[in-house]
Amino acid sequence: MLGQMMQRPLLISEIMTYAAELFPNSEIVSVRTEGDIHRQTYRETAARVAQLAHALQSKGMKVGDRIATLAWNGYRHFELYYAISGIGSVCHTINPRLSAEQMIYIINHAEDRMLFIDTTFVPILEAIKGHLRNDMIYVVMTDRAHMPENSLNALCYEELLEAEDTSFDWPDLDENTASGLCYTSGTTGNPKGALYSHRSTVLHGLYTALAIGVTLPPEARILPVVPLFHVNAWGLPYFAPLMGHSLVMPGGALDGASLWKLMNDEKVDSAWGVPTVWMGLMGEIKAKGAKPEGFEHVVIGGSAAPRSMIEAFEKQDVDVVHAWGMTEMSPIGTHGTMPEFVNDMPFDKKIDYKALQGRRVFGVDLKIVDDHGDRLPHDGKAAGELFVRGNAIISGYFKNDEATKSAMDRDGWFGTGDIATIDSDGFLSIQDRAKDLVKSGGEWISSIDLENSAIAHPGIVNAAVIAIPHPKWDERPVLVAVAASEGEKPTLEELHDHMSEHFAKWQLPDDVIWVDELPLTATGKVSKMTLRQGMGDYKLPDQR
Repeated sequence: MLGQMMQRPLLISEIMTYAAELFPNSEIVSVRTEGDIHRQTYRETAARVAQLAHALQSKGMKVGDRIATLAWNGYRHFELYYAISGIGSVCHTINPRLSAEQMIYIINHAEDRMLFIDTTFVPILEAIKGHLRNDMIYVVMTDRAHMPENSLNALCYEELLEAEDTSFDWPDLDENTASGLCYTSGTTGNPKGALYSHRSTVLHGLYTALAIGVTLPPEARILPVVPLFHVNAWGLPYFAPLMGHSLVMPGGALDGASLWKLMNDEKVDSAWGVPTVWMGLMGEIKAKGAKPEGFEHVVIGGSAAPRSMIEAFEKQDVDVVHAWGMTEMSPIGTHGTMPEFVNDMPFDKKIDYKALQGRRVFGVDLKIVDDHGDRLPHDGKAAGELFVRGNAIISGYFKNDEATKSAMDRDGWFGTGDIATIDSDGFLSIQDRAKDLVKSGGEWISSIDLENSAIAHPGIVNAAVIAIPHPKWDERPVLVAVAASEGEKPTLEELHDHMSEHFAKWQLPDDVIWVDELPLTATGKVSKMTLRQGMGDYKLPDQR
C-alpha cells in the first residue's frame, strides 16, 4: 500500500525562495577582486539571481547546458550557483589550480557553453582559449568600471543583469535533473566528473543542516574558506540559506592575517576549510595573542587535521568539527559533532575522538570490506576498504563508463579507495589510502601520473612517487628514481621543466632521490611500503 501524500520535486531554486522569505536580512558579505567589501541580503540576492536567470536564457542557455565558473568565493559566484541550476542548466565549477592541460580537458569534456571568470583569472583563459570551442561565451564577473582589457571578447557581468526583471517564474523541473558538475583528478588518467542532481543537492544540504547545524546559533555568520570552485564548498551555499546563516566570503585573500582581520571585523562565528589554511590563522592568533572576536566553531576537512591543531583550537574555546568526504559524495560523508558521552570525557580523551573522521551523516551508509569484497565488522579493529552509498553519492562518473565500472562494487556501493576502521559507536578512522595518492593542501596529486611523466624523461629508467609528511601541506610528493646513466642524472629543476607541461607547479615533486634499483613485491610491482620504511629519517628540502 502506498501513502497518499503530495509529491513535490526537491529543487535548488526553492532554497533561495525560502531564504529570501524567512531570512531576508541575513547577509552575503564578500571581499571583491575590485578591492572593496560588498554586502547584500538574501532578499537582494534572490532578486539578482532572477536577473541572472533571465540573462542566461537570453544567451540561449537551456536545460542540460553546462555553464562553467572560474572564480573565488563571492556573491556573484553564489548567484551563479542558483541561477544556472534554477533554469535547469548545470553549474560546472573549475579549480583554478589545475594545470592548463587538465583545465582544457574538463572544459571540453563537459562541453561548456558559457564561462564566467573573476578578473584574477582572465589571463588563464586567454592562454588556453585557442583550445576551447570557438563559440564559447565568456563573462567577466565585474562591473564596467573594473572591466579588464582582454582578448576573450568577454561580456560584463553587471551589464548582463541590469536590464533584466528581478522576478523569475522558476520551472518545475524533475528533481533528478542535473544541477552541478565537479571534476576530481582521481588516481590516474584524466579528471573524472561527478554530476550532481537537484534532489541530491537539496538532500545533502538538509543532511548537513541536521549534522552540523545543531552546533551553530540560528543565524550564525559563517566564513567559507573551502572554495566554491571545489565540490560545492562542502554544501555551504545550500546549507547556509536553509538555516538563515550569513556567509562571509573571503575572495582570494586566504593568508592568516587577512582571514583574522575579516573574521574579527565581521564577527564570524564559524569557519570552514582545510588544515593548511588554519595553520596560517593559528599563526596569526598566536602573534596577536587573541582569536578573532566571536569565533567559536571551525569545520576542518579536505585532509586529516593534525591533533596539535585540534588541541590548539579547543584550548582557544573553538569547537572543532572534523569532517570527511569526497567530491563523489557531494561531499560530506562523516562529521565530528560529538555525542554527549564524548563531551563528558577528560580533555585528552575528547581530543582522541575529535581526531577521528567522525560519524556518518544521515543518508550515508558506510561499510568496510576485505579483499574479497565481504563485509568486515565495525569493531574498531578490523580494517578494510571503505565503501559508501546514499542519495547524495554518485552512481557513476560523467561520460566515463570505464571509471564507473572500476569504482562501483557488485552491490552498487562506491569504493572510496581508503582503508579504514569503524568502531561500535560509528566513529570512522581512515588508516591509509589503498591507491597511492598524495594529498597536498587538501588537493589530490596522482603518484602514478607523476611517475609516468618522470619515466618519459630520457635520463630516468624507473621511478616511484611517495608521499612525505609536511607540517603545512599535510603531504608532499617525492620522486624516487633510477637513472639511465650514473653520470647524467637530471636535476630537479630539469625534471620540473620536463613535467610542467602536464602538471601545475604545486603538483610537482619537492625532491628527487636517486637509487640503484627500486624494491619490488613478489608480483613484480614496486613496493612503496618498503620505500616508505626506508625513509624514516628523510626530511624534505624546506625542512632541513
